Amino acid sequence: MELAHSLLLNEEAYNQLGDVQKAEFIFDWLRYLEKLLLATSRSDVREKQKTLVEQLLSLLNSSPGPPTRKLLAKNLAILYSIGDTFSVYETIDKCNDLIRSKDDSPSYLPTKLAAVVCLGSLYKKLGRILGNTFTDTVGNILKAMKSAESQGRYEIMLSLQNILSGLGAAATPCYRDVYKAARSCLTDRSMAVRCAAAKCLLELQNEAVFMWSTDLDSVATLCFKSFEGSNYDVRISVSKLLGTVLAKAIISKHPGAAASRQSVRRVSLEEVLELLGTGFLRGSSGFLRASGDMLKGTSSVSRDVRVGVTQAYVVFVSTLGGAWLEKNFAAFLSHTLSLVSQSHPKATQTQIDAVCSRRCVSFILRATVGGLLGEKAQIAAAKDICQAIWKLKKVMDAVMSDGNLETRLGSADVAASQHMLVCALQELGNLVHSLGTTAAPLLQDSSAGVLDNVISVTLHPSISVRLAAAWCLHCIAVALPSYLTPLLDRCLERLTVLKSSPEAVTGFSFAVAALLGAVKHCPLGIPHGKGKIIMTLAEDLLCSAAQNSRLSAQRTQAGWLLIAALMTLGPAFVNHHLARVLLLWKCVFPVSPKDLGTEKSRGDSFTWQVTLEGRAGALCAIKSFVSHCGDLLTEEVIQHLLPPLPCAVDLLTLLSSILKTYGSPLKTPSVVYRQRLYELLILLPPETYEGYLCAVLRELAADLTAPDIQVAASTFLLPRLCHQDDLLILSPLLQDTDHRFIEEQLLLGNGIACGSLEYDPYSIYEKDVEGDSVPKPLPPTLSVISSAVKLFGVVCAHVGEAQRLLILEQLLDSIKHTKGARQQVVQLHVVSSVSSFLKYVAGSKGHLGPEEMRRPVLALVMGALESPSPLLRCAAAEAWARLAQVVDDGAFTAVLAQVSFDKLKSARDAVTRTGHSLALGSLHRYLGGISSSQHLNSCVGILYTLSQDSTSPDVQTWALHSLSLIIDSAGPLYYTHAEPTLSLIIMLLLNVPPTHAEVHQSLGRCLNALITTLGPELQGNSTSVSTLRTSCLLGCAVMQDNPDCLVQAQAISCLQQLHMFAPRHVNLSSLVSCLCEILLDNSVLVNLCSPYLLLRRAVLACLRQLVQREAAEVSEHAVMLAKDSREELTPDANIREVGLEGALLTLLDKETDGRLCHDIKETLNHMLTSMAVDKLSFWLKLCKDVLAASADFTTVTCVDTMQEEEGDKGDDASVLTIRNDGRPHPFTNPRWATRVFAAECVCRIINQCENAHSAHFDIALAQEMKKRDSRNDFLVLHLADLIRMAFMAATDHSDQLRLSGLETLLVVIRRFATIPEPEFPGHVILEQYQANVGAALRPAFTSETPPDVTAKACQVCSAWIASGVVSDLNDLRRVHQLLVASLTKIQVGKEALSHLYNESASTMEILAVLKAWAEVYIIAVERHKNHKQPLKTTCSEECVGNGSISSDGLLDLVHADLGTLSRLWLAALQDFALLTLPSEFASQLPVEGISVEFLCSLRSDATMESITACLHALQALLDVPWPRSKIGSDQDLGIELLNVLHRVILTRESPSIQLASLEVVRQIICAAQEHVKEKRRSAEVDDGAAEKETLPEFGEGKDTGGLVPGKSLVFATLELCVCILVRQLPELNPKLTGSPGVKATKPQMLSEDGSRLVSAALVILSELPAVCSPEGSISILPTILYLTIGVLRETAVKLPGGQLSSTVAASLQALKGILSSPMARAEKSHTAWTDLLRSALTTVLDCWDPVAGTHQELDEVSLLTAITVFTLSTSPEVTTIPCLQKRCIEKFKATLEIKDPMVQIKTYQLLLSIFQYPDPAVSYPYIYSLVSSIVEKLQEIDKRKPEDTTELQIFQEGIKVLEALVAIAEEQHRSQLVACLLPILISFLLDENALGSATSIMRNLHDFALQNLMQIGPQYSSVFKSVMASSPALKARLEAAIKGNQESVKLKIPSSKHTKNSGKNSSIQLKTNFL
Repeated sequence: MELAHSLLLNEEAYNQLGDVQKAEFIFDWLRYLEKLLLATSRSDVREKQKTLVEQLLSLLNSSPGPPTRKLLAKNLAILYSIGDTFSVYETIDKCNDLIRSKDDSPSYLPTKLAAVVCLGSLYKKLGRILGNTFTDTVGNILKAMKSAESQGRYEIMLSLQNILSGLGAAATPCYRDVYKAARSCLTDRSMAVRCAAAKCLLELQNEAVFMWSTDLDSVATLCFKSFEGSNYDVRISVSKLLGTVLAKAIISKHPGAAASRQSVRRVSLEEVLELLGTGFLRGSSGFLRASGDMLKGTSSVSRDVRVGVTQAYVVFVSTLGGAWLEKNFAAFLSHTLSLVSQSHPKATQTQIDAVCSRRCVSFILRATVGGLLGEKAQIAAAKDICQAIWKLKKVMDAVMSDGNLETRLGSADVAASQHMLVCALQELGNLVHSLGTTAAPLLQDSSAGVLDNVISVTLHPSISVRLAAAWCLHCIAVALPSYLTPLLDRCLERLTVLKSSPEAVTGFSFAVAALLGAVKHCPLGIPHGKGKIIMTLAEDLLCSAAQNSRLSAQRTQAGWLLIAALMTLGPAFVNHHLARVLLLWKCVFPVSPKDLGTEKSRGDSFTWQVTLEGRAGALCAIKSFVSHCGDLLTEEVIQHLLPPLPCAVDLLTLLSSILKTYGSPLKTPSVVYRQRLYELLILLPPETYEGYLCAVLRELAADLTAPDIQVAASTFLLPRLCHQDDLLILSPLLQDTDHRFIEEQLLLGNGIACGSLEYDPYSIYEKDVEGDSVPKPLPPTLSVISSAVKLFGVVCAHVGEAQRLLILEQLLDSIKHTKGARQQVVQLHVVSSVSSFLKYVAGSKGHLGPEEMRRPVLALVMGALESPSPLLRCAAAEAWARLAQVVDDGAFTAVLAQVSFDKLKSARDAVTRTGHSLALGSLHRYLGGISSSQHLNSCVGILYTLSQDSTSPDVQTWALHSLSLIIDSAGPLYYTHAEPTLSLIIMLLLNVPPTHAEVHQSLGRCLNALITTLGPELQGNSTSVSTLRTSCLLGCAVMQDNPDCLVQAQAISCLQQLHMFAPRHVNLSSLVSCLCEILLDNSVLVNLCSPYLLLRRAVLACLRQLVQREAAEVSEHAVMLAKDSREELTPDANIREVGLEGALLTLLDKETDGRLCHDIKETLNHMLTSMAVDKLSFWLKLCKDVLAASADFTTVTCVDTMQEEEGDKGDDASVLTIRNDGRPHPFTNPRWATRVFAAECVCRIINQCENAHSAHFDIALAQEMKKRDSRNDFLVLHLADLIRMAFMAATDHSDQLRLSGLETLLVVIRRFATIPEPEFPGHVILEQYQANVGAALRPAFTSETPPDVTAKACQVCSAWIASGVVSDLNDLRRVHQLLVASLTKIQVGKEALSHLYNESASTMEILAVLKAWAEVYIIAVERHKNHKQPLKTTCSEECVGNGSISSDGLLDLVHADLGTLSRLWLAALQDFALLTLPSEFASQLPVEGISVEFLCSLRSDATMESITACLHALQALLDVPWPRSKIGSDQDLGIELLNVLHRVILTRESPSIQLASLEVVRQIICAAQEHVKEKRRSAEVDDGAAEKETLPEFGEGKDTGGLVPGKSLVFATLELCVCILVRQLPELNPKLTGSPGVKATKPQMLSEDGSRLVSAALVILSELPAVCSPEGSISILPTILYLTIGVLRETAVKLPGGQLSSTVAASLQALKGILSSPMARAEKSHTAWTDLLRSALTTVLDCWDPVAGTHQELDEVSLLTAITVFTLSTSPEVTTIPCLQKRCIEKFKATLEIKDPMVQIKTYQLLLSIFQYPDPAVSYPYIYSLVSSIVEKLQEIDKRKPEDTTELQIFQEGIKVLEALVAIAEEQHRSQLVACLLPILISFLLDENALGSATSIMRNLHDFALQNLMQIGPQYSSVFKSVMASSPALKARLEAAIKGNQESVKLKIPSSKHTKNSGKNSSIQLKTNFL
């Protein structure tokens, strides 16, 4: 392919290729040429122009395919626009000649088409340069069109579009001719031609005035005709044309009118709307030619015309824009609603028509009002809609007040207004729903009277209107949760009062049900007591139903509807009422079949109607219970649910006979009953109705084979039985589109209604499957089939095999015995059921049964595979594969595949070939490629052949789709086929006409599957891989140029895959520019952007992937594109200033598709993460622009009122400056959701800066660096903006935005609180913004603010107060005052707290307030502690003069409320403890109180934070002496608190919470110690004279030593500590380890958190003896010692450098504390303690000895240190008994022999401390045993001289030990010791010569030895002299060293001191730690 990359075509290389490669080669050359021409200089181009033109023209004759001809034409045009234009006329003539040619053979067609395309391209590019040649050209083309086939007509239309585009007004002479030709094409039989004609006319109307003036009517009628029998693409194109022309008619100023002297009349809005309305109501029959049918009122407008016109309405308004709509909304609304008024009976003559027309009207309103208007305009629109509702209601009231009942109910006016009201109410609901809490002003505006209007319509006689009103209330409640409870109360009150009005009973019960359905969308919920009220009311309605026959049906329905809706509140609400519900359920059915028979014989038609209504309602309520309260479905409850089921099934079997008896009034009730029962059975496990399976199955079979429906509406049944991917080859309507809401009705066919609320009122409380729009249940006749199909699958799989076979045969027969249309319906239902059965069996891994079962299934599926319905074939192919999967037998699978092979070889019809080709693909999908390669080869071979069958695009489409499935499932097996498949794909892409878009879509799927299969292989460098890769990229390029949006989406998705596997080979710049072009083309008008949602999704999915790797590059490419693009890309010119990021934000604001919005947010988040720090100003400006664009400051109290009083109003000026610069705003009225996202982005930006340069949070550094380089940018320099954004968000109407704003404020306070203000030392930078913070917080504390906002604001308050930013107490008081008010509010109790929300919401608010106070108090106490000492001396008058907060100032602020707070804190902890009780203690829970609220609580996260705060508050409280004394003296209180803390530790895994709890435990123990000490002291003072023996025992355990669980503080503490220790070290639990003694396990290192917890627990354990009496201490000592030594043993891990792990250090510290306890020496406990301590020492020694042959890797240093602690801290009698002492000495001996230098150093250090012990009984045995080996070791070192610093250190430590011995020794032995020591020291001295060349180690030794000798000499002079005298050699050496080194010694003394100290330090450290 590289050979193709030259300016001229490399003909030599070209001629050597085969046909397929030639096409590829040409296409690649043309792609390269296009880029090259634009980059080559004009002179170079002119030089080669002649040859190039010849080459390009010669290609015209080589039958170029569609993409090639398009590129060829483009290159010719570019070539002439850059080079000379002399020969252009020849070229045009040549093209015209080719077109005129009489050759009609298919082989010549591509040449003709290429000539047509070239002409279009040349005229488009060169335009008027070509002079008058165009008249001949256009004439020639139009002439050719007369004989052209569809491809020709398609290309001619597009070519004419290009010619018009290039020539503009110059082409006037041809306008009429073109118009005439395009008119005929607009109703062409080929859909692609219609689309092309629409594009041509769209271009024409730019200049052709007559289209939107004189010929406007005929253009409109033409468009209506074009909609007939159209597909989705045609509706999109033609509606765009019609909408644009009509919009032009209104806004155009008619420029040429005066000149041409034509009197062109202006067209009024009314006329245009009238014109559109005509199409909507009368279709294409127009105004004048109303056919006979029309006059008789029998014909109905075809749905596709109505849907097309609906889209045209939207285009019309979108083209005129939001501002126009805002101005003309009232007129537009009245017209739109009139489309469904009674004055136009055509639109609503049947219910089916009415439902479809209403959908269209709703769509028009949603797409215009919802899509084009900003929030303020939407509120105005909502008021207009309210006004319309009020007017319609007035008309209604006048009719209803008419006394004559007959005229009243029969009046046409009831029907007249009903559809208009439904549309108005639904749009009002949608509007408020999308506005969210920003709609508050609308509802508060009494003049609009929204709620009154909606509630008054709830009584309308039409059920549709009552349901629409209820749904509208639901939307209001979801948007504004504060209205939920008041609305519920109001409707319940109305329902109770108006119980005798049938309309009121149904209307208000719908409203209550809809409101209950809203609760799940409102996190703050409704008060718990509402459940009881609703349940009582429902019971009352059900019980009183029989009292008045006029109301029976309504009351029954209402009662069950309320119960069913109540179930959606979930287990917490339903639990209390379950018994009553089950009782009602039991009563609604007769007890036995006999009673049912009696009923049947007794009833009449009306009774049965009411009975069926009641029973269907009961079934629905139980279904709702099962689906929403799964947690309550215990065995016991299921047993209560089951008894009525047999009777329910019996009634099902009797229905048909009851229906025969009573006739049609029972038809609908019986269908509804069936549906409800089926729905419930689907949810219940089949085992529960085992005995009735056969009966149910028979009924299902009857329903499926004798349906009421006369039309085969496959689309409501089959899509869920087909594979999602297969639906792509069917109608695009099955995929997600922006118009899904209206297009859906076309899927169902004309005879069937689309879904609507009135078909099933019970769906009003369910969440809509497709997001937030109104639920759309299908009519009962359809939904019963849907449920029957689903249930058939379950039941058929559970009946006996004989029964199953029987039913399947029966179903097969039923198809054979019906004929015509009815047969299609039966076949559809039967095949759906069998598919459902196979899907269920496959899903539950079941089996089909014996072989004879296969025959009927196979026959059924086979029949459907050859059905004329594509959807049925699709479902059958899926069932075919499922059958193979279920049978699970290779031979059977091979048979199925063979059947398909044979059919494909023999059949010629498209239906069979499509069905069986998909069957092959499906088999592969489910059976993983049926792995034999021979099978794969045959499959691929057949599909290759089919995919080249150009006579049938359908066969190609299905075959290629099937091939894509095989590629997917075969995986690596497919590698051998990759190359030929890729060639096939490219060949087809280059040759299949663009009119067959569906083939291209399948080709795209194949290419995608192939790229995925090749995967990372595509990165390789081999020739074969590189060829594959080039072909893949070429395929993508062809698809990118395809006019079909779905093919473009495939191209983007393929490029995305390629970018993932081979990123280096994908040209990022061209990919990004392609993505941006699609996106930005779109972001102007939401409804005119690429009409394909799937294309927009593909673009964003791709962008999202790209920015994960290369965000900066993508952003740069996008901006480059915007700068380079000529004017054609101006829709979003602001990408130049706001970049891709801003364009995406704009798009986010306009998009409504959830998945797309999620991708946009993810893309922006990735970009922010990687770029925000580098482009800080840019990102902050973006966020600020979005937040400021619609900041509505009129709602904010403009200036802080408190400041006004103090006269410093200036502070708030900065808060409220509104941007008033003249530039247009980049974002116009963004919605609240977009503003919330912007606020979240601000927080993310701050977090990103945290991980970047420190200057972001240091203003001095930031300013300095900014001075150095102005490009530097730091967050701290934007602080004012951050505060301003947080303020704007926190004071908005939208609650979600307020929460985000407060969160931003919190983040800002936390990050910036400590940054000093360089210009004002002693102040911080945030201080200047205190007014703004106050102003942002104040609105959150008003009474109407929801609790979640107040809770967040409390958090911000406490953070602000605790941050210490404000130094003036008076300033702080403002924010403090807000907290005081909140505290007062929560103290008043439940009465004062709002009844609007669930109790858990007020609990959340209470906890938030308590937590905020706790945080403030903690800070206050800490500051007080920190300032306490220095304050007395340093707090001068100056700091008081400043009014700054003294350390006690903050404490004083809190002090006033401390009593209340401490009570509330403890209460909260107590409640928390109760709630975390295990379930077995549930009986102990108090019935009422905060606990119930906690149980209903939905916010566990809030409690976690609050618990931490409460614990910290308790710590702060116990730091103060008075509360400590209270806890100490009240033992019960202490125990209670310990139990609470124990429970917190058990139920919360968070280490921080556990550590905080342990800290409180320690404080409680300290308090108890203080109390015991105090009592002992006072007793000693009081009984000073008395005998010591008579003193009472203080402390736990008294005289007996007994500790009673539950009454003992020490016992409770031990439990808690054991819990912590065993959780971290399970080995400590003898039950777990299985042995009471020491068990050999490897010591382990704990995590940092674990270590901290264990250490904290050990500290507490060591404090416990001091709380006990002597006897008590004896009771607990074994446990404490066991645990402490256990921790030592389990965690004594060897660490480098002889360090001790933190847990070992803690256990040694604890051991020291225990051993030195006064109790060890107290008279009463001394003996017992001594025994126990000896045992403990034995345990430590035993740790050393290998147990049962296992060697433990314990750290010797840890154990030696433990022995040393015992030796030094206990009384001598513990350790001096010979057996123990001997073992200890042995351990030291053994350790001295260990080679590890660090161990030796530590051993010497420990021995030193033992040798120095004052009691000879302890120290002497050690000295006797160990001195000789120490001396030997030192002499050994002396011989071989130390080589490194550690050996040096060992030597130094050894010498220290000997020196210590010299000091301890008795006089007579001292001389011997000195005599040992001196030779060793002197041997290390160096003389003058040696010193110069010595190593640093030897020099250090020399210094050390000399220094020590200097000290020893004077101390023991006599011994020193005698040794010197006896050894002249030593003396000489010493003198030489001293003499030769006099100066050097003086210099070196300081450093040697230093060396010596380093050793000493570590020993001292050890001492302070443990010894």
